[in-house]
Amino acid sequence: MVRKTVTVELASGLEARPVAMLVQVASQYDSNIYVEMESKRVNAKSIMGMMTLGLAAGEQITVAADGTDEEQAITEIEKYLSNHE
Repeated sequence: MVRKTVTVELASGLEARPVAMLVQVASQYDSNIYVEMESKRVNAKSIMGMMTLGLAAGEQITVAADGTDEEQAITEIEKYLSNHE
């Protein structure tokens, strides 16, 4: 299992469209991927779960992945959250 703390750098935070795109990125991987914030832990492949977090720009989350492609999954999710405009 790989865990990494990532800062959400999307200007609008994780609203409906950015959440949908994040779920698409996560869904490309076989690994189980979770996003954790405070005491909440949701499946990164679940659009409804991700929407419940209500993440805003500048917030820190922990991304955890467990599986054969966990390193690549974490890298791509971090890249999406850091570079998306």
